[in-house]
Amino acid sequence: MHAILAREPGGPDVLSWEEIPVPTPGPGELLVRLHAAGVNFIDTYQRSGVYPMRFPHVPGSEGSGTVVGCGPDVPFAVGERVAWSSAPGSYAEYVLVPAASALAVPDGVDLDTAAALPLQGLTAHYLTRSTHPVSEGTTVLLTAGAGGVGQLVIQLAKARGATVITTVGTQAKAALAREAGADHVLVMADLAMADLPDAVRALVPGGVDVSYDGVGRDTFEATLACLRPRGLQVLFGGASGQVPPFDLQRLNALGSLFVTRPSLGAYIATREELEWRAGELFGMVAEGTLRVRIGRTEQLRRARVAHEALEGRATTGKVLLTA
Repeated sequence: MHAILAREPGGPDVLSWEEIPVPTPGPGELLVRLHAAGVNFIDTYQRSGVYPMRFPHVPGSEGSGTVVGCGPDVPFAVGERVAWSSAPGSYAEYVLVPAASALAVPDGVDLDTAAALPLQGLTAHYLTRSTHPVSEGTTVLLTAGAGGVGQLVIQLAKARGATVITTVGTQAKAALAREAGADHVLVMADLAMADLPDAVRALVPGGVDVSYDGVGRDTFEATLACLRPRGLQVLFGGASGQVPPFDLQRLNALGSLFVTRPSLGAYIATREELEWRAGELFGMVAEGTLRVRIGRTEQLRRARVAHEALEGRATTGKVLLTA
């Protein structure tokens, strides 16, 4: 089979298309013929060395496909459609997927959508249902509302009665955020980052209840300043780079604020929680109440191009690699 390999840490140019052996499923594992792999910022962090990894390695952790082989003790059968968010090595024509993290794809959900939903969808779900449970009247600030996670967070927050303010980079991206349901869209091409707190407080006097910031270094200080007293800053990504070390004493002067840096693994730590979150998401997709926008699709062999686009903030919605 063929797969994408990162032979050393670096930029997208370290990704190569190479032939490697087809893996054999062991106990508790599925061998899946890939339909599509999801491209996520964590893949770029691992490729670049921001997150420690062994090299060479096959990037990717998310995707969808059809089971073609089963190890012992798995509750799946050959021919079933599955999706996953945590199977290392997903940029490959065949993927070993832990049965414990595999999700049965229900009727009414196509495999492209199934590949696009797990990581970003589960992230949007835990952010709005658990990290800060959104309810009627909650005021939300969200960065990158035209991105894959952003569009899902908007829809999930609106479905629970929130008022959503989001930032985007361009007018074209603003249209996508409004289509997803955002109440207020701030175009950062027209607004200095230092002016963001005033712009947000003009819309929500006193500040927002929660800020979901997936951009990181470039936005952290400004989004933190948009919170009401005792508000929560949720830093869930670092698209612009990692936030420098932060003096927690500052949270006192800013109004007894809270800050958290969550990760998906902590919110799907049990099979029951994983199935709850995925079940709600797949159900909403099947009902037509949650739209998963696939903004770009590339062939698997062109993973380098997809990484360049993602890191260059030239994407909207979800990016997929198709086998």
